[in-house]
Amino acid sequence: MRWTLKSKPEKEKVQKLQNELQVDALIATLLVQRGVETYDQAKSFFRPSLTDLHDPFLMKDMDKAVVRIEEAILKGENILVFGDYDVDGTTAVSLVSSYLKSYYPNVATYIPDRYDEGYGISYTGIDFAEDNEFSLIIALDCGIKSIDHIAYANAKNIDFIICDHHRPGDELPNAVAILDPKRDDCSYPYDELCGCGIGFKLIQALASKRGQMLEDLIHYLDLVATAIAADIVPITGENRILAKYGLEVINSNPRPGIKALIQNVNKKSLTITDVVFIIAPRINAAGRIKHGNEAVALLTEYDLDQAEQFASEIEQHNSDRKGLDKQITVEALAQIEDNNEKENFTTVIYQENWHKGVIGIVASRLTETYYRPTIVFTKSGDKLAASARSVKDFDVYNAIEACSMHLEQFGGHKYAAGMTLKEENYEAFKAAFEKEVRNTISSELLIPEIEIDAEINLSDISPKLIRVLNQFEPFGPENMTPVFMTKNIKDTGYPKLLGKEEEHLKLFVKQENSEGFGAIAFFMGNKLNQISNQKPFDAVYCIDENEFKGTVTVQLRIKDLKN
Repeated sequence: MRWTLKSKPEKEKVQKLQNELQVDALIATLLVQRGVETYDQAKSFFRPSLTDLHDPFLMKDMDKAVVRIEEAILKGENILVFGDYDVDGTTAVSLVSSYLKSYYPNVATYIPDRYDEGYGISYTGIDFAEDNEFSLIIALDCGIKSIDHIAYANAKNIDFIICDHHRPGDELPNAVAILDPKRDDCSYPYDELCGCGIGFKLIQALASKRGQMLEDLIHYLDLVATAIAADIVPITGENRILAKYGLEVINSNPRPGIKALIQNVNKKSLTITDVVFIIAPRINAAGRIKHGNEAVALLTEYDLDQAEQFASEIEQHNSDRKGLDKQITVEALAQIEDNNEKENFTTVIYQENWHKGVIGIVASRLTETYYRPTIVFTKSGDKLAASARSVKDFDVYNAIEACSMHLEQFGGHKYAAGMTLKEENYEAFKAAFEKEVRNTISSELLIPEIEIDAEINLSDISPKLIRVLNQFEPFGPENMTPVFMTKNIKDTGYPKLLGKEEEHLKLFVKQENSEGFGAIAFFMGNKLNQISNQKPFDAVYCIDENEFKGTVTVQLRIKDLKN
């Protein structure tokens, strides 16, 4: 791994903030690195407030969306809330449908089948709307590129409101309203909302017209925080506010569905990371293994007993998903070995019987192993479908777009995308993608990087520092858990190997005359010799707090070490 120490911010900015906040230089440095340079910005960072949320009507077409929904309610029209089958889509559908149902009964939900319909708006879904006399569809977390689908719906006199956060193409669909801050003609102040976040802005706008206050919507924020965590969007601006208040709901009074998912988790309070690894995979498992409808049923259920039943079924789906994920990853790694393509700049593999629901997870696993842009294909009907994952700082969406002449459909983000193609175009796409990445990626991006916020001594770690760092939460993209480097430390002589296969390393480290700290190095059991016999080493780590039997201790979570 390459260690990259972030460049120090301008001294004047750090000094100014240090004086304004009366904090030490390390805290001021960490804040300036995160774009916090003034007292007011620091106040917003440390004390996110719902009053700092933007007026939803600043979003292009929000007025049109609200007028059309109000008109539908006035006329007694049937409204279909449509969304993708992943966490962002199912939470968004649960959010908007449950809000509308709180005062209007003619509302139903629709999640496309991952296998029969694929990603995004489907003709099957539009036909369902026509057959069941829905004249308005609110599409969440999808639709920005569905030009033909919207035209198909218009021909059937079905109106669409699109709430999406993906990048638009050159042409926009002919919908009644398109809420997407990434539109070139949208001047909304914050463009990093997830699909559920856009859904929240819609209900915020509807609520304001009905005389409701933001406080009346707080109980919906457990859904928004879950989507923010799962969709890996920046924890800045509005996302930081929504995530903070949403986490408070999750930890104090979550909806029965989320309560049922987390009631066996032995933690006093969940962080964004916990949401990513505990709640999100379970919600996702419904759409991966069975159907996204099950996730919506769980998240909109108000009876706890029924929610627990739904959660039990989803727990089984998640267990099945883990088994498939493990099996396919093993097969994929074997295929890469057999193909002898280790010198490639990309990993592109295909097997027709791989489960479509887990190829995204497998792509992530392969990216972790070989650290290069990765696409995993499987058979889906008469086409091939794929999930792509990228490495840090490389835009895989742009690379796929450059090869789009071989594709039927594609969409996504900088770091994750999906696509379909005809089987006869697979080899041509694979070659084109390898060529495009080879020509555009710098070789250093193919080496995993640890970004280090600051070099410190162990003596700098104090209760006060930890107290302030805790207030940096919630952590996530663009506000990651601070990473520190300390040079020339030693284990005190009794390191332990932990885990079934002795894959983890437990240490107790000191530096010169500093206080000692417990440390854990996951999956670094093979580095035991590097630190044994009190050999000095450098370490990169995060500072954690461990609670055991009521006692809180500081522990360094080592990310890498070297002599």
